[in-house]
Amino acid sequence: MAEALSLGLGGLAALIVLIALRMPIAYAMILVGGLGIAALNGPALMLNQLKTLAWGQFSIYDLSVVPMFVLMGAFASRAGLSQALFRAGNAWLGWMRGGTAMAAIAACAGFGAVCGSSLATASTMGKVALPELKRYNYSGALATGTLAAGGVLGILIPPSVVLIIYAIIVEANIVTMFMAAMLPGTLAVVLFLLTIAAYVAIRPNAGPAAGALDGAEFRAATIGVLPVLVIFAIVLGGIYVGLYNPTPGAAVGVALVWLYGTLRGRLRLAEMRAALLETASTTGMIYLILLGAELMKIFMSRAGLPQATAEWIVASGMEPMAVMVLLLLALILLGCLMDSLSMILLVIPFFWPVLVELNGGIYQGAEGAGFGMSTEDLKIWFGILALIVVELGLITPPVGMNVFVISSLARDTPMIETFKGVAPFFGAELVRVGLLLAFPALTLWVPRVLGG
Repeated sequence: MAEALSLGLGGLAALIVLIALRMPIAYAMILVGGLGIAALNGPALMLNQLKTLAWGQFSIYDLSVVPMFVLMGAFASRAGLSQALFRAGNAWLGWMRGGTAMAAIAACAGFGAVCGSSLATASTMGKVALPELKRYNYSGALATGTLAAGGVLGILIPPSVVLIIYAIIVEANIVTMFMAAMLPGTLAVVLFLLTIAAYVAIRPNAGPAAGALDGAEFRAATIGVLPVLVIFAIVLGGIYVGLYNPTPGAAVGVALVWLYGTLRGRLRLAEMRAALLETASTTGMIYLILLGAELMKIFMSRAGLPQATAEWIVASGMEPMAVMVLLLLALILLGCLMDSLSMILLVIPFFWPVLVELNGGIYQGAEGAGFGMSTEDLKIWFGILALIVVELGLITPPVGMNVFVISSLARDTPMIETFKGVAPFFGAELVRVGLLLAFPALTLWVPRVLGG
């Protein structure tokens, strides 16, 4: 047993080294997981796992929603939805100091509700909003920091690919997770808007007012965003009320976004081909990471590392809430090294058994045990918290993918300025985590009301 544990720890260390050396995370997990299984149980078992594992993983029906939502996001980024959202946001908010930055946050939230990808949200909204922020003489730090932070809204506001993957890992209901993300996602938007208001109150010249539009321009901008709101309502509203489950819902979304883009003349044959190729590439990357994560999970489970970790933490006598805080801090630190999807796939199989054990076991988990909630509620609460802190990895060094995306668009703003601009939003996210930790009902209330 001790030898197996040592091998598991060595495999984990090797994986971190390979990631630090910039090996693609999927290949690193497949290599370490495959060699680990072979070392523990022989090459025959490892080859047998490879023979059946890919089919077993990729044939899961719930995973069929991933390419659908990825394709919807690819169409959305080319169909002009982002421009409509930003124009409407600027019409409503641009008249006040910092209003154009607030409009960018509102547009990021709206686009994330159709796209579901943080990087796509940051990239698309950066192209749309950055020229306007520069035109109104916003400081480089506030302009780029706002867009980098706004991009993280795409990972939590439904539909979210990472949220779907989390639900599959812990066997949670995808629709329930979407419901649970609504209030925390809205809270993020509110806190980001307040952050911008506080920023420009302290530094008035950082975010000048854009001025109010005349009546005709205001009405045109408002009417222009209505199709986007209708698409959002049909897709997520239909899922929430039970008209269809997430996969058909995503297919409906693809059709509606395609129709919107085609009618506007934005989705021609070349754009649709590019969107399909992007979808195939992104989905293939996600599925390959899933395969590597499953190999790593088998290796670590056979090495006994997750079980030993759970037993050690339970035996330590730490309070469940203290353990939760430590796990979230670990996720923030890991976010500095790897992307959000890889982190969820790699870390959740370790952390989830620990929380189940602290909560009284998967078959107990009654109200009042451990965290004072059932295991099903714990899945929801922890999932939302985990995704929020995973978001932080998108805006923290050295990886900070959203920061790199925005910096590539704003070459006249040093990256250090973008990180400075992101810092207040990082603080707002920590406030949100604190509120959700202190008041789990903020996460659980909507699923209980809408889910009956």
